Amino acid sequence: MDGTSVAATAFNAEALAKAPEVLAGVVAGGDLSGAVTLIWRKGEVVQQTCQGKRDLATGAPMQRDTLFRIASMTKPITSLAILMLLEEGKLYLDDPITRWAPEFKDMVVLNDPTGPLDNVSPAARDITIDDLLTHRAGLAYGFTSVGPIAHAHQKALGDVLNSGMTPDAWMAALGGLPLSFQPGERFHYSHATDVLGFLVGRISGMDFRQFLFERIFQPLGMVDTDFYIPPEKRDRASVVYRQDDATGVLSPVEFRGHDTPPVYCGGGGGLISTADDYLKFARMLLNRGEVDGVRLLKAETVDLMRTNRLTDAQREITFMGMPFWMGQGFGLGLSVITDAEKQAWMGAGSEGSFGWPGAFGTWWQADPVEDMVMIYLIQNSMELGPEAIANMGQTQRMGARIALPMWQKAVYAALGK
Repeated sequence: MDGTSVAATAFNAEALAKAPEVLAGVVAGGDLSGAVTLIWRKGEVVQQTCQGKRDLATGAPMQRDTLFRIASMTKPITSLAILMLLEEGKLYLDDPITRWAPEFKDMVVLNDPTGPLDNVSPAARDITIDDLLTHRAGLAYGFTSVGPIAHAHQKALGDVLNSGMTPDAWMAALGGLPLSFQPGERFHYSHATDVLGFLVGRISGMDFRQFLFERIFQPLGMVDTDFYIPPEKRDRASVVYRQDDATGVLSPVEFRGHDTPPVYCGGGGGLISTADDYLKFARMLLNRGEVDGVRLLKAETVDLMRTNRLTDAQREITFMGMPFWMGQGFGLGLSVITDAEKQAWMGAGSEGSFGWPGAFGTWWQADPVEDMVMIYLIQNSMELGPEAIANMGQTQRMGARIALPMWQKAVYAALGK
């Protein structure tokens, strides 16, 4: 564990020092290989910890500069990119995506989202940019779906973690599948943000990865964020593990290796980053578009990102089998706490706090009330095959997942909340 510096008048120092202990027990129990956490508040890092191993086979320890696959923590970055183009007047939120993606013309919608693929009706309207940003496009993931459409995603698009398709081929394959719901009808977690990433490329006229580097990563100084791990950095990478529910054994998850940037750079979950790199991005959004003299978005555009856009009826629909929207909503690529007391069943945060997690257990949150960013990085993969949603919550060992809300609550308790 690294040294701890507690800002005066902020935290109860003794209580904050104990917060990482909830992770230590989970790591010692074998449910997690390790973790890196970081807490920034009011201009300084008040705590940074490294626990366990980044590679169980070699015994290499977690370090502050360890590289993590951040999965869906990629989505807010991709959403930022599309909103930069919005500010340039190159698109509007209500624009139909068929303007740039003819693959999604004349879409059809399943009459039963779990039923036969040929039982469909025409889409009432085209998918819009806003639909993609809020996951109300009617698109899907195989792992968030049940029935034939889940398996159709696997067949058409391949492994969600290891796609080797070109962007154009992937867009054509996704556009050839029926929608699960009518555009705008409901939040259904999906490949929507991957579509946004490839739209960034088509609208800007440059490769999506190149856009991120030139417009976001380089201006912010995010020197360790990319869609692959170059050979010279591989000794810093944390292995992604999946736990056997019966035995508790952690086994490595295989990923396609790349010595050069991959052809498929997924805006929905493909990035690899570090705690300090992501902190720069989170601080920029916390400060309404500007950090360390670099402005990427207008303040009012960031406010749109951080404002719930789901209707009350849409928030009543469960997500991942849970009443996820109790006390929170979803803006443009970010979840946002709307009622801290109701949301406390999941974690902790002030009203207006925002963020979005990743499938490998990574998580971050920016809290405007406390002027605070919390970053939590682990590499513990859930099952992401077709129909995985149907089995979620039935796992026997939940230590790796329970550790996060315990840590969140411990940090806020140290603030007297």
